[in-house]
Amino acid sequence: MSKTVKIILISLGVIILIAVLASVFGGKRKGVEVSTDDTSIRTITETVSASGKIQPEVEVMISAEVSGLILDLPVKEGDLVGPGDLLVGINPDIYQSALGRAQAAVNTSRATLASSKARKLQSEAQFLAAERSFERSQQLFEQGAISQADYDQALSNFEVSKAEVEAAEQSIKSAQFSIASAEASYREAADNLKRTELKAPMGGTVTALTKEVGEAVLGTSMMQGETIMKVSNLSSMEVNVEVNESDIVLVSLGDTAMVEVDAYIDEEFKGVVTEISNTALNSLTSSALSMDQVTNFSVKVRILPSSYKHLMNEGEEHLSPFRPGMSATVEIMTDKAEDVLAIPIKAVTTRSDTASNAYSQYMNSGNDDSDDDEEDDKEDLTCVFVLENGQSVIRVVETGLQDSKYIEIIDGLEDGDVIISGPYKEVSENLKNGKRVKVKNSRAKDEESEE
Repeated sequence: MSKTVKIILISLGVIILIAVLASVFGGKRKGVEVSTDDTSIRTITETVSASGKIQPEVEVMISAEVSGLILDLPVKEGDLVGPGDLLVGINPDIYQSALGRAQAAVNTSRATLASSKARKLQSEAQFLAAERSFERSQQLFEQGAISQADYDQALSNFEVSKAEVEAAEQSIKSAQFSIASAEASYREAADNLKRTELKAPMGGTVTALTKEVGEAVLGTSMMQGETIMKVSNLSSMEVNVEVNESDIVLVSLGDTAMVEVDAYIDEEFKGVVTEISNTALNSLTSSALSMDQVTNFSVKVRILPSSYKHLMNEGEEHLSPFRPGMSATVEIMTDKAEDVLAIPIKAVTTRSDTASNAYSQYMNSGNDDSDDDEEDDKEDLTCVFVLENGQSVIRVVETGLQDSKYIEIIDGLEDGDVIISGPYKEVSENLKNGKRVKVKNSRAKDEESEE
């Protein structure tokens, strides 16, 4: 036997062996392994998740309106204050001096007014004498008893006296205006003096203190002065979260929310939506927005005191267990469907495969104008794969609400159907209508025994 013949025989033997092995092991394959789930009746709660910071619902920044040194600071951080309580005392010396000068200016203006009134009385008396003298001179001039020059002098004295009366009247008005101006300056000086004592505009807790006694503060009437402290109402706390533009349309005022605070592990607090922003957050800081910017809206969720009452310390009811700035995660419940047919979200996929009978039936039912020959008219449909006789059968479904794990099935499935839910790659890409599958969970034994 030649060497060439031996090589040919060996090759044929290897090919036969491979064919036998493929036949043996290939015959035992029952298809790709999948996992299944049952359809079930559930309550689906649609939620929107967001993260943010805890803050008081009412918080007031105590800022200086006048400049000076802090001489009195009777409160410290954490103190409870009431409306009108003294918070800060600023050195009043300069403002007391200004008030004194303003009072002196008012007195001077009033004295000027009194002098102007006396001058008017004097001018009126001189005018009366000049008027009578002119009347006599006029009679004598008509009789030819006095000269033209004497008559002209009497007329001139009359006109001058009349003008002096009018000037005295204008002097009184000027003095009255001066008094009004001086009194306004006095009120301003008095207000500035009052501003050296900063009092609490509301009851609350001092949550921040940035200055100490002896430090200088800058105040201005044109803009906000330096912040000295914050007074907050800690009995009403909220979470300010940022919600994406795709979810903000689902959120409504009054929606219930569950709040998880990072500082309290395994604790969950109840809240309610109290405020929804109408303007995107990034549009408030920039007039030119790029298309790749994330658009978020501010939503405020009030934390109900009844849900954290057990965390309050006795005797410190004004102190909240939450501190401003703590991180929190909020689940806003936007909608709810009770006792509906539901399946795991992972079992749902989209397909546009016209080779599947279920898809073709869906496209043809109630759609006489559809043209199956035009591939460009295909659209992705929401589908699931049902396990029937060891095969995957595609079903087009209509979905509704969904939560983090399950999705509502409005049409396309019935209670008791067995759904193929994994692996993800098989469900999303590989599975076809009528494909042989092997179930790897407990339901596989039931399916195989029925066969």
